[in-house]
Parts: sequence; structure tokens; C-alpha cells
Amino acid sequence: MTDYELKVYEELQTWQKKVLKQSGLINQLSKKAQTKVNGMIPERAHKIITDSIKNMVKATLVGSNITTKKKQPAGLSLYKRDEILKEKLTSYRKTAVIEGAGTGAGGIFLGLADFPLLLSIKMKFLFEAAAVYGFDTDDYEERLFILHVFQLAFSSDDKRKETFHIIDNWEAEKVHLADMDWRVFQQEYRDYIDLVKMLQLVPGFGAIVGAYANHNLLDTLGETAMNAYRLRLLTHQPQDY
Repeated sequence: MTDYELKVYEELQTWQKKVLKQSGLINQLSKKAQTKVNGMIPERAHKIITDSIKNMVKATLVGSNITTKKKQPAGLSLYKRDEILKEKLTSYRKTAVIEGAGTGAGGIFLGLADFPLLLSIKMKFLFEAAAVYGFDTDDYEERLFILHVFQLAFSSDDKRKETFHIIDNWEAEKVHLADMDWRVFQQEYRDYIDLVKMLQLVPGFGAIVGAYANHNLLDTLGETAMNAYRLRLLTHQPQDY
């Protein structure tokens, strides 16, 4: 390993502890409340919501794959790939902040429009991340990996630990994965962002909340994506990238 790779390896150990750490009491109570509310929603409504988000995500996956430049050439160092991704994250974060402020300023109707717009920005960023680290998103398994990275970034404690295990053992786990559990996927994502995004629906105040929330959500996704791909490269891939 190079000096930089050794540094990254240490950062991965710190990140793993952060990912597996139990959330604070407030977040735990919030999750319990959201789980209770989800249990009160009729099954038919759950199915409609699940199918809507599933179709939205799949459409975003197709669009992102078409518009994303294919993987970077072999031979780039991990340092160079990290720097490229940091630049892309800065750009996508700015876009998300502008989008969040704009939709938040419009109150309820534009605030609701933020959900699919932000989802599209996040998915497009993840496709860019895959390409930066040398993975071909034309492969179905790579698109499945992207969805697990997304789920790792925006999940509750138990699901986050389960998803981290899958990512950490991707080569062994991927053979058992035909598709996502879309109901769990959408519920975890909704529960993660519900409170702050509800505040975004308040006219005027929503602009501030929308910009701040989207900035933080992109930061979380950026950190998760970078470390997930670093983990694959340093622990499971030949060192020629």
C-alpha cells in the first residue's frame, strides 16, 4: 500500500465505527414513532407508495446511466479518484442547495416537488461516483450496489448495520441479491428525511431549511459513497484499479 492508501485505510476504520454506532436517544425515539405511524397506514397505501418510489428510482437509474460518462481509465491512483469525486460532490451539493432553497421558498406544492428532484440529484451523483472508482454502471450488479450505498446513507441503525455488512462483503453477498426490498427501501428513506423535509414545506422558512437539509444530505451521501468504493478497492479488488 502507498502512504495515502494507508491513511485511507485508517479513515475507513473510523468511518466503520461511525456507521455502526448507535444513534442518539432522540433519533431512536423518532424512529419508533415513525414505525408506529407506518403501522397505522393501510396496506394498500403502503403498496401505492412503494410502487411509486420504486418506479421513480428505477427511472432515475436508467436516466443517470445514460447520461453518466463511463468509468475512468485504469491506472488512476486512489488519491486522484478521491480528488475527482470531491470536485463532483462540490458541484452536486451546490445544485442540491439551490434546488432545496428554490422549492422550499415555494411552500407546500414546490416543497413536494423537492422529493423527486433531490432523489434524481443523489442518484446521478452515485453513478458519477461509480464511474470515478472504475465500476461500469451498465452492469446490473453495479446499479444494485449503488442502491445499497444509497440505503446505507439514509437508514436507521439496524438497517444501516445490515447494509454495511452487505457492502463490506459484496462479492459474497451479491449472488443472493436479485432486487431491492423496495418497501423497506422507501420506508427507511422517508423516515430518515421526514422531519427536516416537513419543515421545508413551511413558506419562507422552508427555503432556509431546504438549502441546509440538502447540503447535509449530499454531504452524508458523498461520505458514504467515497468510503464504500474505497472499501471495495482496498479490500476486495486488485490494486491496479
